[in-house]
Amino acid sequence: MINGMDDDQGRILRWNFFIGGHLSASVPVRLVERTEAGQLVWMEAGTPMWRTKLPRGAHLRDIAPHRRPAGGYPVVADRWPMGSALFYQPTGAAHSVLWLFGRRQKFRGWYVNLERRIHHGDDIDISDHELDINVAPDRTWRWKDEQSFVEKTGHPAYWSADEASAIRSEGASVARLAEAGTFPFDGTWCNFRPPPTWTTPPRPPVPRHPLL
Repeated sequence: MINGMDDDQGRILRWNFFIGGHLSASVPVRLVERTEAGQLVWMEAGTPMWRTKLPRGAHLRDIAPHRRPAGGYPVVADRWPMGSALFYQPTGAAHSVLWLFGRRQKFRGWYVNLERRIHHGDDIDISDHELDINVAPDRTWRWKDEQSFVEKTGHPAYWSADEASAIRSEGASVARLAEAGTFPFDGTWCNFRPPPTWTTPPRPPVPRHPLL
């Protein structure tokens, strides 16, 4: 478990989410805590953000890399459409664990995002690994997006077969933590509330790098 609060608590960072090397979304988040073990950041529902401008109904993960523009997609202003979430980003790990919150800040469960993460300055660049895990409040869990993960394996824009094995192994290790009820699945942070002084972060400047 992370202990102590960082002097930069409340600092606005940028969570940049890439799929197959192309930017999908750039969302401002607030730093909750940072230690040698990792950091926690808070993403508020409805936060002003940037997202890629795609054909109506399309999702970036479903567009084959060879059909994407070489220079990346343009971005448009939007708001984070999902619920609020607290992200735990352990140092050196290839995953994040999210505490998901619904209406009235009710805890809805955890979400394990398998990813490669790069920190530089106030930017957190996330290269998504497609395969994820849903963990219910009772700590039962299931894989998510297994088929699309398999379909992307071996493509140069994504990961090799050996890398796919490592990604799945990372997920299995986190799932064992859920089964054991150890941190981050031990009940801590499930009642998290952002400080009342925190306002919703403003939309950040237009992302300069649509390609990772």
